[in-house]
Amino acid sequence: MDFKFSDEQRMLEETVGRLVRDSYTFDARNKALESEHGFSTDTWTQFAELGLLGVPFSEEAGGFNGGGPELMVVAEGFGRGLVVEPYLATVVLSGVLIDKLGNDAQKEQYLPAIIGGETRFALANYETKGRYDHRFVETSAKKDGDGYMINGEKAVVLHGDSADQLVVIARTGGSGNDKDGLSAFIVDAGADGVSRRGYPTIDGLHAADITFKDVKVGADALLGDEGKALDALEATLDLALITLCAEASGAMEVACDQTLDYIKERQQFGVPIGKFQALQHRMVEMRMELEKVRSITMLAACSLDVEPQLRKKRISAAKAQVGKSGRKVAEEAIQLFGGMGMMEETPVSHYAKRIVMIDHWLGDREYHLGVLEDLIDVDDHAA
Repeated sequence: MDFKFSDEQRMLEETVGRLVRDSYTFDARNKALESEHGFSTDTWTQFAELGLLGVPFSEEAGGFNGGGPELMVVAEGFGRGLVVEPYLATVVLSGVLIDKLGNDAQKEQYLPAIIGGETRFALANYETKGRYDHRFVETSAKKDGDGYMINGEKAVVLHGDSADQLVVIARTGGSGNDKDGLSAFIVDAGADGVSRRGYPTIDGLHAADITFKDVKVGADALLGDEGKALDALEATLDLALITLCAEASGAMEVACDQTLDYIKERQQFGVPIGKFQALQHRMVEMRMELEKVRSITMLAACSLDVEPQLRKKRISAAKAQVGKSGRKVAEEAIQLFGGMGMMEETPVSHYAKRIVMIDHWLGDREYHLGVLEDLIDVDDHAA
């Protein structure tokens, strides 16, 4: 498999890298965190002007026509800068799902608004009882005249507190975690019956618990065929998982670089502590963990077009590796920095928090190890 970047991918990498280096300083990020939405709307507009919000969409829709490798390039660059803008929530989780399920009229209505930075979305999928199981949905959407009435609760909706529109996964049939019966709806975040409780997460992002009480939507709010949203949802989540793994890779790289710089400068007994062989070995181990994540993420990003079971194996393997290696790098960085590594003023503490939290978005290490175990069992029975 050829992992070399194309000319277009290199240009995209340079664009993101230049943006993060020149504009997305640690101080600028902290200032954005203190704003009303927890991110910079000016930076979001800049993303749109550079075409970054259109990466996974077709050229006909005004996008970049990118896939897994292109999103990997963007996300890794964002990971280096600890970007807090709602790229994953709006572009990947919501926009890609709309692109996969929506009819021509819906795509024409929503995708240009996403690509242009005019409308921000959030995917309301996961529920408290289901934990990481995206199939476990008790939120219901029942026929109501020509439309539907939605009732239920969604938990930890990424950037759900500031989204203009929500893509809501609700049951129009079945129960629990049945495969059939899941449908996707576009719901205005300010609609009657929608209540949001927003809060910051420990890594600097924002999320919300959202309640839907007798929320009425028209028939045109339904994306795709009623009860048949699962395949598109899973394909979208796979792309989001690749994006998260790549972001972790970028954040881990900076954590390694900052730790190395620190141990070269920090002196003990009159010499830099980086001279001590034991600490050199620990730095090498951190780099090895980084390369494990980077390599398996590349493989996963290039696997979107393989048969579904193999695709899921590679993506879950990548996410599980991020959970293990990411925690190792985060913990080593904090330990090698010592007390400085626990201070809010020290950038590495923010990288450590983001790396650890990535493990918990869209299924943690234990969850994805369980997915791998189930897939292996299926292969064994098939054999």
